[in-house]
Amino acid sequence: MINVAIIGAGPYGLSIAACLRKNRVPFRIFGRPMDSWESHMPKGMLLKSDGFASNLHDPDSEFTLKRFCTERNIAYGDTGIPVRLDTFTDYGRAFRERMVGELSDKQLVGLEKIDGGYQLRFDDGETVQARRVVLAVGVTHFGQIPATLAHLPKEYVSHSFAHNDLSPWRGRSVIVVGAGSSGSDLAGLLYQAGADVQIVARPTELKFHGKPEIGKKRSLLQRLRHPSSGLGPGFRNRFVANWPEVFYYLPESIRLKAVKKILGPSGGWFARDMVVGKVPLVLGYTIERAEILDGKAVLHLRGKDGSRRDVSADHIIAATGYKPDMDRLAFLSPEIRSSLTLLDRAPVLSPSFESSLPGLYFAGVAAVNSFGPLMRFAYGARFAADTITHALVRASAKESVSLPRAQMAASEAANR
Repeated sequence: MINVAIIGAGPYGLSIAACLRKNRVPFRIFGRPMDSWESHMPKGMLLKSDGFASNLHDPDSEFTLKRFCTERNIAYGDTGIPVRLDTFTDYGRAFRERMVGELSDKQLVGLEKIDGGYQLRFDDGETVQARRVVLAVGVTHFGQIPATLAHLPKEYVSHSFAHNDLSPWRGRSVIVVGAGSSGSDLAGLLYQAGADVQIVARPTELKFHGKPEIGKKRSLLQRLRHPSSGLGPGFRNRFVANWPEVFYYLPESIRLKAVKKILGPSGGWFARDMVVGKVPLVLGYTIERAEILDGKAVLHLRGKDGSRRDVSADHIIAATGYKPDMDRLAFLSPEIRSSLTLLDRAPVLSPSFESSLPGLYFAGVAAVNSFGPLMRFAYGARFAADTITHALVRASAKESVSLPRAQMAASEAANR
């Protein structure tokens, strides 16, 4: 039985592994490195997060994105220079090689509770037993497709995470549903790929981050009124970015409301030029129903003023975000699924990210209802990795003390 098994090799899983390695806590990590980013984000995408907020975490901050870009002669700026998707995925793989070491590139297909820990079954047939398991599985399990679209055949509707290579959409008509960064990024890239694309969304306007003014110093008043953070300017953003341990102790109703409202739909500043004036926008409309007519997906829309409108396309892409839902983790055994204490379908976690099942930890978007919107971003990997590592170091220390005592007791019993 191994000490710790980490499932997931994205920013959270790799950061946790780097911290455990530095603290000499035995572990194994499983997953395809940076798979959610490399295989499920559209090629050519730019990250909305600033460069300084896109680091993976190791205890000494030894291998930052800035250092990686310097070594590879890639343009970098803490702010003002968008991070390319391919740069970020290459950085993640380099981080794994330098800071994590060995990784098992395989997928978890079964997780069961056993005496003293957990049994993990992988897609290649390997079975592993671990005292503790950290699930850092990323967002691709949790893509939401609205109920008004979910009934359509798969050839007519999909989630944005299913679209990495956009070249097959050249010359085809596509409706992107959603007003957030996923929607604006995808629509802009589809337009560049030669698709006939339009955006349908409930807000009456698309929101974009303001472009950073490089080299311009902000006044004291500006810094006080709009303090900066790894999640953007403003008091609320700074609070959820810098104090997730305080967010954890807010009343449940306030936490759930904050998760839904703070950091709402908005695109990166660079996406404005990709979309506005190029991609037709159908804004202020709600989807009442959808159907297939004459080989096209048709959306029947209702405006906020009560007006009605129909739009159609070859395909609909739901860029409608991600929401943790334990029922979507098919590898969880029925016993684990029924034993987890949940809050709005997400696991209720301790201050150390441990679930109601001892030894089972969740990191990343699955922890959003406990620690706030920070858990949706790579910037949250530092807090999660440090917190989980501290807990596992303490647990390992207790075991190293109790094991000799148990061996001594067994020896005395045998002698008797």
